[in-house]
Amino acid sequence: EVQLVESGGGLVTAGGSLRLSCAASGFTFDDYAIGWFRQAPGKEREGVSCITSDGRANYADSVKGRFAISTDNAENTVYLQMNSLKPEDTAVYYCAADPYLTIPTMAPNMYDYWGQGTQVTVSS
Repeated sequence: EVQLVESGGGLVTAGGSLRLSCAASGFTFDDYAIGWFRQAPGKEREGVSCITSDGRANYADSVKGRFAISTDNAENTVYLQMNSLKPEDTAVYYCAADPYLTIPTMAPNMYDYWGQGTQVTVSS
């Protein structure tokens, strides 16, 4: 059974940092594309960052230069380092995985497996 478990969310003041983790199990981690998404109240889920199994990464324009995605294949974990956080980054953050994606796409409907989400709140 594929499982994705996010952690690392919390409350931070603007300008601060958080590192989110996505622990994966039930599949061969390094064969999958992994994405980070977020959803703020009243808004649609949007892609934040993603990385393919061969290490190609992509970022939303709104987070370029501030967020960084990385993987630890030995630990089956994907990280999202978030720096210089802004109030508009406040959302529930989800990780997702898909075994068939070969390009770093951030379209939510392209991912088959999802975690339960972790809340990130950035105060001004």
